[in-house]
Amino acid sequence: MFLNNVDISSLQTPSYVMEERLLIKNLELLKYVSDNSGLNIIMALKGFALWKSFPIVKKYLKGTSASGLHEALLGYEEFGGEVHTYSPAYNLNEINKIAEISDKIIFNSFAQLNKHYDLVKNINPNISIGVRLNPQYSSTAVDLYNPCAPFSRLGIVKSEFDKGIESNIYKIDGFHMHGLCEQGVEDLEPLFFAFEKQFGEYFKYLKWINLGGGHLITREGYDVERLINFVKKFYKKYPEIKLYIEPSEAIGWRTGVLVSEVLDIVENGISNAILNASAETHMPDTLAMPYRPKVIGENENGEYLYRFGGNSCLAGDIIGDYRFDEPLKIGDKIIFEDMIHYTMVKNTTFNGLPLPSILIIKENGDIEKVREFGYIDYKNRLS
Repeated sequence: MFLNNVDISSLQTPSYVMEERLLIKNLELLKYVSDNSGLNIIMALKGFALWKSFPIVKKYLKGTSASGLHEALLGYEEFGGEVHTYSPAYNLNEINKIAEISDKIIFNSFAQLNKHYDLVKNINPNISIGVRLNPQYSSTAVDLYNPCAPFSRLGIVKSEFDKGIESNIYKIDGFHMHGLCEQGVEDLEPLFFAFEKQFGEYFKYLKWINLGGGHLITREGYDVERLINFVKKFYKKYPEIKLYIEPSEAIGWRTGVLVSEVLDIVENGISNAILNASAETHMPDTLAMPYRPKVIGENENGEYLYRFGGNSCLAGDIIGDYRFDEPLKIGDKIIFEDMIHYTMVKNTTFNGLPLPSILIIKENGDIEKVREFGYIDYKNRLS
C-alpha cells in the first residue's frame, strides 16, 4: 500500500503519519500571505503541536499562541519566537511562569486583568498585555466551536466592556478576538466589521490586535488575495497597530493520515468492522462535532457497506459508515485522511487503548518513527 509513492504497507498500526512536503506547502502559502500583506501569523498549539516538526515551522511563522502554561512552555522551549498566552482564567500556581516566558498575555475579563496586572508586570516588565473581547457576532455553524455563541464565557461583551474600559485602558496594549472555525475571509470581514463597530473607538490606544484562529487559509478555494487586500486596508486605516492571526488547522490541514487496521468483522444487520483506531480515543471530534472522516479507497456507491467502530467498550465508539468496491478482510489497512490537526492534541488512553505511534515521512521519502506509546504512558497518567 502506497501513500504518495511511499510504501506504508508494513507500518505498525495505529499510526499518525505526517508528510513534511505537505506541511511545507501549507507553510509556504502562509508565508506568502505574511510577506505580501504584513500580517503576523503565529501558530495556535491547541490544534497543531507536533513539536518534532517545529524546526521546519519556525522558518515560516513568527511564534506560537498558547492556552495555558504547558502550551506556553512547549512554544517557548521548542519553537522560540513570540509566545502569546490566553486563558479563560489563570491558575495562581501557573501565572508566574506564564508571565516569565510570554511576550503577550491576554486576559478574559477586567477582573482577571486587575487581579494579575501588577504581578505579571513585576515579573516581566516588558510583557505586553491584552484583553479578549466578544463581539457577539459569528457565522460559525456549530455552537460547540463558536466562541461568540449566546452566553459564551469567552471574552468581554460590549455591555461589560463599557463598564470597565475607562479605568483599564491604560493597562492594555492589545485586543484579542476569535470567532471563526474552518472559515474563509468572506466570514472574517463581517466579523471584523462587527468587532470594529463595537470597540473601534479604542483602537487608537492599541499596539496590536489579534483576530484569533479559524482562518483555513490552506484549504482549496480560500481567497488568499482577498485576505491580503483585507490586511492592507486594515494597515492603511490603522498604520500603528500590528495585526496578528493564530491559525492551527491551516498549518496541519491535509498534511497526514491515521493508519489503522481491521481486527474483526462482526455481522449484526450491518457489517461492523472493528479497527484498532478509535473514535473515542484517537479522533474524538468525530463524536463531538460530529463529522465523518474520509477514508482512502472508499466509494459512496460501492457494493460493500461497513460500519467502522473502535476497539473500546463504548457502545457509541462509531467512526462512520463506509462503502467499498471490494469486501474488506481482517488485516486490511484503513487510512483516515487529514488526521494531524486536532486529533493528536485531543486523544486519550480510555480503556487502556494505546495511543497511535507518530511517524513523519521526510522530504526524501524516508519514514522516521518519532514516538511509540505503550503501557507506561497509560499507567503514568493515572497515579
